[in-house]
Amino acid sequence: MSALSDVMPESGAPGNQVELAIGGMTCASCANRIERKLNKLEGVTATVNYATEKAKVTYANGIEPAALVETVEQAGYTARLPEPKGTSRQAATSEAGAEADPVHALRNRLVVSTVLSVPVIAMAMIPALQFNYWQWLSLTLAAPVVVWGALPFHKAAWTNLKHATSTMDTLISMGTLAALGWSLYALFFGTAGAPGMTHPFELTIARTDGSGNIYLEAAAGVTTFILAGRYFEARSKRRAGAALRALLELGAKEVSVLRDGPTGPTEERIGVDQLAAGDRFVVRPGEKIATDGRILEGSSAVDASMVTGESVPVEVGPGDTVIGATVNAGGRLVVEATRVGADTQLAQMAKLVEDAQNGKAQAQRLADRVSGIFVPIVIGLAVATFGFWAGTGGGIAAAFTAAVAVLIIACPCALGLATPTALMVGTGRGAQLGILIKGPEVLESTRKVDTIVLDKTGTVTTGQMTLVRTVVADGEDVDELLRFAGALENASEHPIAQAIAKGAAAQVGDLPAVEDFANIEGLGVQGIIVDGEVSHAVLVGRPRLLAEWSQHLTPPLEAAMTDAAEKGQTAVAVGWDGRARGVLVVADAIKPTSAEAISQLRSLGLTPVLLTGDNATVATAVATAVGIEAGPDTVIAEVMPSEKVDVIKRLQQEGKTVAMVGDGVNDAAALAQADLGLAMGTGTDVAIEASDLTLVRGDLRVAADAIRLARRTLGNIKGNLFWAFAYNVAALPLAAAGLLNPMLAGAAMAFSSVFVVSNSLRLRGFRATNSDPRTETDVTEASRPEPVNA
Repeated sequence: MSALSDVMPESGAPGNQVELAIGGMTCASCANRIERKLNKLEGVTATVNYATEKAKVTYANGIEPAALVETVEQAGYTARLPEPKGTSRQAATSEAGAEADPVHALRNRLVVSTVLSVPVIAMAMIPALQFNYWQWLSLTLAAPVVVWGALPFHKAAWTNLKHATSTMDTLISMGTLAALGWSLYALFFGTAGAPGMTHPFELTIARTDGSGNIYLEAAAGVTTFILAGRYFEARSKRRAGAALRALLELGAKEVSVLRDGPTGPTEERIGVDQLAAGDRFVVRPGEKIATDGRILEGSSAVDASMVTGESVPVEVGPGDTVIGATVNAGGRLVVEATRVGADTQLAQMAKLVEDAQNGKAQAQRLADRVSGIFVPIVIGLAVATFGFWAGTGGGIAAAFTAAVAVLIIACPCALGLATPTALMVGTGRGAQLGILIKGPEVLESTRKVDTIVLDKTGTVTTGQMTLVRTVVADGEDVDELLRFAGALENASEHPIAQAIAKGAAAQVGDLPAVEDFANIEGLGVQGIIVDGEVSHAVLVGRPRLLAEWSQHLTPPLEAAMTDAAEKGQTAVAVGWDGRARGVLVVADAIKPTSAEAISQLRSLGLTPVLLTGDNATVATAVATAVGIEAGPDTVIAEVMPSEKVDVIKRLQQEGKTVAMVGDGVNDAAALAQADLGLAMGTGTDVAIEASDLTLVRGDLRVAADAIRLARRTLGNIKGNLFWAFAYNVAALPLAAAGLLNPMLAGAAMAFSSVFVVSNSLRLRGFRATNSDPRTETDVTEASRPEPVNA
């Protein structure tokens, strides 16, 4: 009971919530069925997600979680409550193991079924292999495949039957059992079991009572092909929870806590999970901040881009708040913990991702939608066939033969290949082009997408601070300014300083040595540059730092500072030997391919929207540069991670189908919420796991190719499903007329399978729009600082 209380909200809390792990679902209609059962309970609101195998349930007071589990089990599925609090690590491990077990079991079924089915199909299709009593060996090999290998389909079909519905599993179970059942009848009570029985290699059509025919290869072949498709789908589903685990792994693992001792405060290294609100801890340069807190001592620049998306490091000092998992890029800090564990902003972001994944509507699989219509028609046709033959004096045996033949021919083997082969070829071609497609569920969304939301930092821009402009005073040498400023900034760990040093080194080569380097908190840096036999006292930083040394900016240099501020760029002043010598402008440079990518996305009928945590000035400047119309609906700035999800939801509520392209942790929840999430492969693992498509290169143009490829693959899958049914539908009248023989059934299975595979292989001819795509190295070349004389 104590364990249960750990997972239950307080009894008096309105709108109690619990998340159930659901097992036994085989298709999207299973999720809908469970959802309907739970929502029938008074005071219960539930959403069930097939992809994540989770049910999020809100229930009124007086309802026990155990009753929710019982309701799910009565529907024919399994459910379990979440792990108790305090066992998160063990729970993650055990959950990962639990998720792996169904895949492992499915793989075992596939391997055994394949080994047993291959000789069955070979003997049935090749007369030379049909020795005396070969049919009994076929029965011995095929029976375990149909009974044990197809057991998951039979269980699902039984559940469907109890609820008066039908899915792909119903069709598979019905067809394979009919083929096995008739083969048993023919072997034991007909003439098929006699020595010397063969399947002649001919497609003659003749009326027969079927007592000499067996259909074991059809039953075994269908089972094996369907199992193969299910296995590959299950393998991709197993990674559904990886985004959340990766997000929580971003935080620091250990922290140096200050403990009061007899000789004063001492540092003690402990795990972050032992940190309590009110504890003081030390953060050294380069370390991650352990949890949300308030700075007590020290000042520094904090790189929060991984969490907030802000491209410029934030200057912080005593009294400022900091976010856990951000990086201290400057000096030593002493921080007081204000929020720990599940209350931190990082944990809240993880919850946002989870909520977005659970609330995301999964497109019901095409095969299930088709079979929902096809199965009742086939059953009706089989009953009508039996009635017609029996009523017209054809005899009960002949009537039963024709009815079973309808069921056998209606189970198309190619359905097991229709989605997996197209997906395999499509994803393989995508991988060659730098596009990774997660699974078949995401393809349906690409057809309807009309709006594409683009995160700015790391997607439209490089995500790295770059020296973009150099302004020098009259009479000054650009190279000398870059050499002196670059050398001094190279001694600093500040991200802006490193951008200047890197840009200067790219322009002028080796940088001179620095002596007496000093970091002036909040203002800049100073030091002595030895240039041959002459030494210079150099200052780089805010104009206020130079003014303290009586080095005032000239009007042109002040104008350069103002211009940079208006564009949302960062500018620093440089001076030495009593004079201000120039201004260096640093910014998050726009990728050279972004403007072309926006044009390509528009050509696909998509409306681009720029979304960023940066200020409006920066956002508008970037949007204008890449060809996005500047307006309140197309440029949305100063947005926090949780608000990014709200923006996506608002667009969806307006009736738009939204794609989102992002790369950071702060984009993960929005990527999961969007109808189609595209993550830049140069971004974080969390964003990649939360997305539907991954663009391996950091080139936004690949997003247009990804949508084109996904749409093409979806069309191919639909074509495959059509032809998978078409051959069998064409043969149904022959079966109903009693003209079916084993070779005709085998031919329909073979032709439809070959056609489906051949149709899928056409995807290998997909061509990207950009035949010679530029890589990320081009960005540095295109972003060299522009020298300006002032």
